[in-house]
Amino acid sequence: MSMINNLRAAVRPNRRRDTSFDTLRPGHAPSAVVDCAVYQDGKRVGESCSPREAVQRVKLCRQQDAGSFSWIGLHEPTEAEFEGIAQRFGLHPLAVEDAVHAHQRPKVERYDDVLFAVFKTIRYVEHDQLTPTSEVVETGELMVFVGQDFVITVRHGGHSALKELRHRLEADTDGSGLLAKGPSAVLHAIADLVVDNYLLVADRLQNDVDEVEFDVFTAKAGRGADVGRVYQLKREVLEFKRAVTPLLRPMQLLSEPIQRLIDPDIQKYFRDVADHLARVTEQVHGFDELLNSLLQANLAQVSVAQNEDMRKITAWAAIFAVPTMITGIYGMNFDYMPELHHTYGYPLVLGSVALICVAMYRGFRRNGWL
Repeated sequence: MSMINNLRAAVRPNRRRDTSFDTLRPGHAPSAVVDCAVYQDGKRVGESCSPREAVQRVKLCRQQDAGSFSWIGLHEPTEAEFEGIAQRFGLHPLAVEDAVHAHQRPKVERYDDVLFAVFKTIRYVEHDQLTPTSEVVETGELMVFVGQDFVITVRHGGHSALKELRHRLEADTDGSGLLAKGPSAVLHAIADLVVDNYLLVADRLQNDVDEVEFDVFTAKAGRGADVGRVYQLKREVLEFKRAVTPLLRPMQLLSEPIQRLIDPDIQKYFRDVADHLARVTEQVHGFDELLNSLLQANLAQVSVAQNEDMRKITAWAAIFAVPTMITGIYGMNFDYMPELHHTYGYPLVLGSVALICVAMYRGFRRNGWL
């Protein structure tokens, strides 16, 4: 709470000078800044610099190009590391708190003239065989602050780095030149990258779902299929679902004309991202429903297998009850019992027992109990 109070005071006209903001330079430990650069006419101006130098460069560049902006990339910053940047760019304390502490729900919010977007990044975890403890997807978080003349990205997790994306956008000087459209172009590129990764993960998950489905419906499924594997995969799909589903509506809103901070030429690109996200959402919901059905089918098969075992046990118990009953009767110590002194009594009793047992066995086999 002390950080939020400090930030609320920092966004007032009399901002205090924060020395930590001056010393944050990309590539210099222990700075959380991965890269910081200024862009003019869609091209990078100079080398990497500190956030304070970026602010000064943007002021100079915007005198020639109103679309100039700075892009500051951070990886898991602490409160102290992020405080100076938040003060300089007037970031809302609630958004700053979300960016530092992570574990947020995917969303897009607007604070005055700043858009704050939260993305859940997904990485497919390679595994030789799916087990009840396999980790299938790994999640991270990516927060983006978008203002009139700046983009600040805050990444949590060890994957989904933005270095290649930045280089690809910087190299696209003869093509679409999206960087010339300003900060909203960077937001679109990040959203597109995240959703494209969703598509790749969904395709890989399809293979795992197909494998589990095959195992459940094989001949040995009633006895050999591991319900733990199905349940573990369902948990991983649920984690994927939490990352994808909440983001669909915000992506649709970014493509609508009511968003002043989004360049009109970029809005049509957000529609394409929203379409891809809708496809992934349908896939993930399909996975979830299918795994629910597989769990029910597997449990039903286990119940059927148990019933079959009980029928077999009951049938054999009935067959063995016949000789047990007959031998129990003739084992009673009475002096006067029929057949006790008959010459053919013993083979007659044994033959009767065998005949009755065979008849019962054939009857149970005919009715599917054995």
